[in-house]
Amino acid sequence: MDEIETTAETVEAAALPDAKVAHCDPDMHKTPEEMPLPPEIGNTPLEDKSEAQWAYERLVLYIQNFEKTLDGDHEIGMGFAGGEMGVMRIQGIGFFAPDILTFYGTDMTGAKTQLVQHVGQLNVMLRAAPKESQTKEANRIGFRLAAAFENPASSKG
Repeated sequence: MDEIETTAETVEAAALPDAKVAHCDPDMHKTPEEMPLPPEIGNTPLEDKSEAQWAYERLVLYIQNFEKTLDGDHEIGMGFAGGEMGVMRIQGIGFFAPDILTFYGTDMTGAKTQLVQHVGQLNVMLRAAPKESQTKEANRIGFRLAAAFENPASSKG
């Protein structure tokens, strides 16, 4: 039997992008994959946007969201994904359809790090990294991602 939705639920569902994210930290703030698109972005149908415009709009959302997490002593910077970026401790992974992947985490110095990448440029090298804390259990993002496959509604905003 089909589930009945209110008008408000239908409108809200239409405003949500096709996106998903899974984080190690259950208290992680909401990320762009989990939030409705702002009206100035969501009111234009995707088919009326160029790939560049749609990528730009989503990148702006990621930048705004990242900046919300910074204190007064930090500002956003950018590393170049093809260069000597070092290692990121993966603490979350998300996608924003049709073509953007994002990795959330920290580098080995503990600096907050996020990589936003086009699927056509995807190259990921997995490396063992020391745990952040010797007193905490190691994070296992892969198991959280697999759990999201089993229960898709649990990882959507």
